[in-house]
Amino acid sequence: MKHLFKAAINWTSNKEQEDSTKRVYNKSHQIKIEGKPVLDVSAAKAFKGDPELYNPEDLLLSSLVSCHMMSYLYVCSQNEIEVLEYSDNAEAILEVSPDGSGRFTEVRLNPKAKILNPDKIDLAIQLHTKANQLCFIANSCNFPVLHNASCELI
Repeated sequence: MKHLFKAAINWTSNKEQEDSTKRVYNKSHQIKIEGKPVLDVSAAKAFKGDPELYNPEDLLLSSLVSCHMMSYLYVCSQNEIEVLEYSDNAEAILEVSPDGSGRFTEVRLNPKAKILNPDKIDLAIQLHTKANQLCFIANSCNFPVLHNASCELI
């Protein structure tokens, strides 16, 4: 089974700046996905982008956090674990090479679930491994997605 996703990008060179050695282009642009609000994006501040806008690195990390949570909620429902709250404070490490290329080398998720049943805390923590195996985004990455999971009772 395959699914098709589409995105369109729009950028205009209306804020081009000149200096003595090279052009520095405005990196802000818009991404449009049919039926959804326009997403204003730029480069990260470290790469001369607008720090008030989302950047591709933010979006990749956000995709991993979101996909993992949805996969986790799915496996919890399969195992009759009622999750009442879920949070994550994830971090990604991006290494930039001297030639200007770069790549994520690691993402660390720190998911914290709150559940009702004290007998299922260990299982609730273990299910993060299964969630990672099911996560579409994690399965598409060429770097490790690590987990430091915790679970509490409500």
